[in-house]
Amino acid sequence: MSAISERRERERAHRHQLIIAAARELAEAEGWEAVTTRRLAERVEYSQPVLYSHFNGKNAIVTAVAIDGFSELAAHLRRAREAAPEPGQALRAVCRAYLDFATERPALYQPMFVLPAELKFASAETPPPLRAAFGEFVSCFRPDNERRELFAEVIWRVLHGMAVLSGSDRIPPAGQEERLAFLVTRIADTPSGPTVP
Repeated sequence: MSAISERRERERAHRHQLIIAAARELAEAEGWEAVTTRRLAERVEYSQPVLYSHFNGKNAIVTAVAIDGFSELAAHLRRAREAAPEPGQALRAVCRAYLDFATERPALYQPMFVLPAELKFASAETPPPLRAAFGEFVSCFRPDNERRELFAEVIWRVLHGMAVLSGSDRIPPAGQEERLAFLVTRIADTPSGPTVP
């Protein structure tokens, strides 16, 4: 590849990230309803055709933001798992970190799990950042546990429900720790679901 081609690729990658960052900033400031291709083009000071040369519409932008979010979530969960005082407490630490992430970054959590996006879970097309985030839950269970992925999936589903219901004020936040303790205890105490000793 020539130096000119490399420079063009760097510029294209920079524009791509600039559009993603602008979408996140706009969503955090005004909500995802405010994120339109017209508003983004104005914000990044590129024409709409340039924006469409990177993304074929809002859903593609939401998907790109979501993938960035999964990278951040995976790193957040990994830090929590590795910082758990005892290996057996990793599951609770990861669950708590997940709920904290959803609460602290609602504008990022929405494209990851709520808004229409071009993401497939549990398929050959699942993006690596999403697999990495899921892998942090799986890592909380012993490698010889044949059902560890099932337990990880069930925990993720329950946590997502807790996050959405709490975020929309449909369930009171006061009981969150008790709910979390109940979930972790029930999963960890099953014969095939103990956390890593």
